[in-house]
Amino acid sequence: MDNALTLLLAGGKGTRLDPLTRSRAKPAVPFGGSYRIIDFALSNCLHSEQFRILVLSQYKSLSLERHVTLGWARFFHREFGHWLDVVPPQLRAADDWYLGTANAVYQNLDAIERSGVEHLLILASDHIYKMDYRRLLAFHRDHGGVATVATLRYPVADAARQFGIVEVDADGRIRGFHEKPDCPPPLPGDETNCLASMGIYVFNAKFLAGELGRAAHGTDLGHDFGLHILPRLIGRETMYAYTYSGAGTGGGAYWRDVGTVDAYYHANMDLLSNKPELDLHDPRWPIYCDQLNFPPPRVAVIPTPSDRKTPSPRHNIIANGAVVEGWIAGVVVGFNCRIEPGAIVEDSVLFDAVMIERGVEIRRAVLDKRVRVRAGAKIGFDTEKDRRRGFVVSKEGITCVPSDSVVE
Repeated sequence: MDNALTLLLAGGKGTRLDPLTRSRAKPAVPFGGSYRIIDFALSNCLHSEQFRILVLSQYKSLSLERHVTLGWARFFHREFGHWLDVVPPQLRAADDWYLGTANAVYQNLDAIERSGVEHLLILASDHIYKMDYRRLLAFHRDHGGVATVATLRYPVADAARQFGIVEVDADGRIRGFHEKPDCPPPLPGDETNCLASMGIYVFNAKFLAGELGRAAHGTDLGHDFGLHILPRLIGRETMYAYTYSGAGTGGGAYWRDVGTVDAYYHANMDLLSNKPELDLHDPRWPIYCDQLNFPPPRVAVIPTPSDRKTPSPRHNIIANGAVVEGWIAGVVVGFNCRIEPGAIVEDSVLFDAVMIERGVEIRRAVLDKRVRVRAGAKIGFDTEKDRRRGFVVSKEGITCVPSDSVVE
C-alpha cells in the first residue's frame, strides 16, 4: 500500500491533561522518560514504511513543531518522495481553526488532492501503542469498502461509558456506531466482548474528499469522524472493522488513550511492571525519539527506608543526565533530573530537569519540567493542601505540579 498518505491529527486542546498541556500541545507531552507521546505514532509509521505524513497541529504547537522538525526530519528524504510536514490551519477552505477531526482533514483537501494518493491513513497522536499499519492497509484493500475502522476487542463490562463502540455483523461489516453507551453491543457469537474504536481510520481518498465537501456545504453539519461522518455512512456505504492484535510488532494488543491525567499516569506505570505489555526494550519494534545529549544516569544504591515495605523488586525508568541519590520505587525519571540524598519518591513521573532536595517525600504525582521541590516538602500526601498550593489533583488522586513551580 505505497499509495497512501498519513494524516496525524495533533490539534486538540488537551484540556483534560491540564496542567501538562498549559504550555504545549498534547502530542508533545513527555512520556516514559525519554519520549513524547507523538513518538509512538511516528515510530509506527517508520516501521510500517509510511513515509508521507502530514501532522495537523493547532493549539500551542511550538514545542511539537520543534520536536518533529529537529527530532524526526532525519528519517524523511524528499528526493525519495518522502515528507513529514507540520501543518497548522491554512484557512483555505474556511475562516475557522480546526473544528474537529473530520474538519481538520477537510481543511487540507488541497494538499491531499495534490499528493495524488488513493488511500488516507488517519491517526490520532495521543495514543500509546505499537501497530503495523501495513496490515490495516492490506485489510482495507482486500475487503474493498470505502472505509475501515481500527478496533480493539474489549470486555463489554469494562467498555461501558468508556469508549466509542463499533457494532458489526458476522462478516465484520460495520452496522452501527455508539458513543460511550451504557450497554455496548457485543460481538456476534461473543456476548462478553465488544469492539472499541481506536480513532484510527483508512479511507478511499476520492470518496472522503467528496463526502467531506458535501458535509461542509450541507445543513447537517458535524466535524468529527466518530460522531458525525461515519455514522452517516451506515446503511449507505460498505465499511469494515479491523481488529487490532499487535501482530507484527513483537507484542500484544496494548493500546492506551492518554487523554486524561489518570490515563496518562497509568500508562507510564504500565511501563514499570515486571513484564510490561508495551516493552520499550524490545528490539523488534523500537520507539524512536530525539535523544538529548546528556551523560548516562548515575544512580546510588540506597537501603529501603524502615517505614517502606517492598515485597518484590520495583522497577524504575531513568533517562540520561539524571543523578539519583535518594530512594525511588516505581518512578519514571526524565532527562537531567536530580534527586538528592534522603529524598523518597514513589509511584511518580518526573519530567526533565526536576530537582528534588533532601528530605522530600513524593508519592503518586506527576511533576512537569523544571519543578524544584525544596528540602522537607511533601507532595501527594494531603490533596487539599496540594490544591491550595495551585496543583491539580485528578479524580484518582494523582497530584500534578505545573512546570517551573517551586514547592516550599
